[in-house]
Amino acid sequence: MTQPQITGKSWLMVATLGITWGATFMVIEIALEGMTPFWLAAGRISFAALLMTAIWGAQGFKLFKTEVRDWPSVVVIGALSSAIPFMLLSWGQQFVTSGFAGVSMAAVALLVLPLAHFFVPGERMTLRRALGFLTGFVGVVILIGAQAFESSGASLETPGRIACLCAATGYAISSVMMRRLPPVDSIGLATVFFLIGAVIVLPAAFIVEGPPTIPPSKSLIALIFLGLVPTAGANILRVLVIRSAGPVFMSLTNYQVPLWSVLFGALILSEPLPPSLLYALVLILAGVALSQWGALKRLFFGA
Repeated sequence: MTQPQITGKSWLMVATLGITWGATFMVIEIALEGMTPFWLAAGRISFAALLMTAIWGAQGFKLFKTEVRDWPSVVVIGALSSAIPFMLLSWGQQFVTSGFAGVSMAAVALLVLPLAHFFVPGERMTLRRALGFLTGFVGVVILIGAQAFESSGASLETPGRIACLCAATGYAISSVMMRRLPPVDSIGLATVFFLIGAVIVLPAAFIVEGPPTIPPSKSLIALIFLGLVPTAGANILRVLVIRSAGPVFMSLTNYQVPLWSVLFGALILSEPLPPSLLYALVLILAGVALSQWGALKRLFFGA
């Protein structure tokens, strides 16, 4: 395996990913003005699946690089990395701000820590990582809010918050499972995940929300953007970053996404910035930085 080559192009690609994924939650809010949440998730995944299938087909539809196959894990990862999180986020963002949804995604890097400790060889939970996890966990508790621990009322804001964090949990579990897969083609794997997601979310949308209706032009444009840019396009860019600069460098997006989501939500959608959201943002990012300090130190200082 060659050493990661971090260039100016690498920094540009990571910055683009951070802005793109950070803006995703704002665009979801816009799309939800004229679409139901499950059909939004279905349209987003289906659009990306069709585009990625065309790209994968041009490469010969190759997936596994060895004789080892693990289709059951691929199916589970496909559900946890696309269908379920997309449905949870679309549903949850009916009741929470786009900034909140973006900040909740920063919890992915924290949730991976205890899972990797038990399921990924060589990823032990050190004291520093444990302190980072605990720091970030306090931020997650603040993010949910004290009302989550009180008796439920009529508002669905707390379930919406929990839905966003459950989506982050799905991403974390799928990330750990993905690291345990046998050698695969990255483009093929991403395409299969989208196809599995489409198979799950399309029937779910029919059952829960009935037949789809034609959305207004504003929501339709937002849907096309979601399928083309942050879903399919950003995934290709993610593969290029990991192949050239490595997964540690790719982890820098964990710090950018919540910051951009809060910024876009406040400036473009005029969303409020309650102190609890900002406190949670600081604590979660501090926890991620502390838990990944060794990798970041090697990345920036070569030691």
